[in-house]
Amino acid sequence: MKGTAKAVNQDVFRAYDIRGIYPSDINEELAESVGRALGKFMGKPKKVLVGMDVRVSSPALVKRLIEGILSQDLEILYAGIIPTPVLYFAISHYKLDGGISVTASHNPPEWNGFKICKEDAHVIGLGSGLEKIRDLINSGSLGGNGSGIMEDRSGSITNEYLEFVSGKIGMLNGLKVGIDPGNGAYSIIAAETFRKKGAEVFPINDTPDGRFPSRSPEPKESTVSGLMELVRSRGLDMGIAFDGDGDRVLFVTDTGSVISIDTVLALLVKAYLKKGEKVAYEVSVSSAVEDAVREKEGIPILSKVGHSHLKDHMKYENCRFGGEISGHMYFQEVYGGDDALFAALKVAELLVKSGKSLSELGAGMPRYVKASEELRAADSKKFRAMDMIAARLSEDKRNRIVTVDGIKVITPKGWYVLRVSNTTPCIRCTAEARNEKDLKELLETARGEFSRAYNKL
Repeated sequence: MKGTAKAVNQDVFRAYDIRGIYPSDINEELAESVGRALGKFMGKPKKVLVGMDVRVSSPALVKRLIEGILSQDLEILYAGIIPTPVLYFAISHYKLDGGISVTASHNPPEWNGFKICKEDAHVIGLGSGLEKIRDLINSGSLGGNGSGIMEDRSGSITNEYLEFVSGKIGMLNGLKVGIDPGNGAYSIIAAETFRKKGAEVFPINDTPDGRFPSRSPEPKESTVSGLMELVRSRGLDMGIAFDGDGDRVLFVTDTGSVISIDTVLALLVKAYLKKGEKVAYEVSVSSAVEDAVREKEGIPILSKVGHSHLKDHMKYENCRFGGEISGHMYFQEVYGGDDALFAALKVAELLVKSGKSLSELGAGMPRYVKASEELRAADSKKFRAMDMIAARLSEDKRNRIVTVDGIKVITPKGWYVLRVSNTTPCIRCTAEARNEKDLKELLETARGEFSRAYNKL
């Protein structure tokens, strides 16, 4: 072993992955330790997929990661540069024992990390095994001098994935699409996939570049102005933006405006859901989704935020769709995984089948207004504050209280959610109503509940 990662910053072990700044938090020594710990955690014989995103530091990290895994006698399928949905697809499609990708998802360029999965592409996070991997790394007793084997499948696995997802979509002839992968993992291949389906494609920021020179790896309204202008100036039918590793998606309508993932999920439900089928979504998703599910006589499943929770619902509840407002969208057709490219293809197919524009379809949805904000709370106090809020609101007989994830208070005027952030010193607040006046009132009520509890600590 070339060395172990000593004095590891424990903050890199997060709710759903290992992530930090390179090379101060994430480095080659840690990469090898993660590989060795993963091998010990999984046992043998096991077969895993290994891939990476486009970040500048990824090749050096993946090299040492592979050395660590091979030292534990595991068998590796190496996929090279892949979008994260390819990781999920390959684990499920080839019935592998797990997989790991070197990626920091939507974080800035100087970040990197490791996204780890077990069988069926269930993400290993804190509470589902990552704490055991962390403890193995911290123990320094990783050992292992075995000689596992590796098969290089760079490119071929991604091609099989593209054939798989595009084969589930009808032709997109006549559709004009703007695509912005932000120099990330879907560069080139997303545009090629849409072209093969017959769409006319207008790509920007379409060269893989781990420095992310064009925009932030996180697509949001403030970072995709170039795509919005492209759609308007070229008269396109829609715009699509992906995050750095390709598991989040953002849509721009034909008018050049961003449309919420809530609305997109509701549109897919209205178009494709059948009676009795289930849809999973997290607590901050718009009521428009539940409206659409019930209109189609489907079954809504309220979930905690996070890949592992949504993926569990997709599998064990046999859900047709799933969604999070962050831009993760889940589909039964692709093994229940969150897949930004498949989401984009599915929405494009909907436009062709409906003969309507995305703005027209969105305008036909129920009208809700929503807002989110962060209420600053020290890490040492935020959980206690939430416990106090929960205790007080449990006595509320006027409204419906839902405690699936944080506290959701459903009132005649709308709802608000208070949730402790897993990553920052704050409590996240989201509220929704049918008009701005009620929304403002709900936000003020939520802030008041927070202040009342936090000021007592």
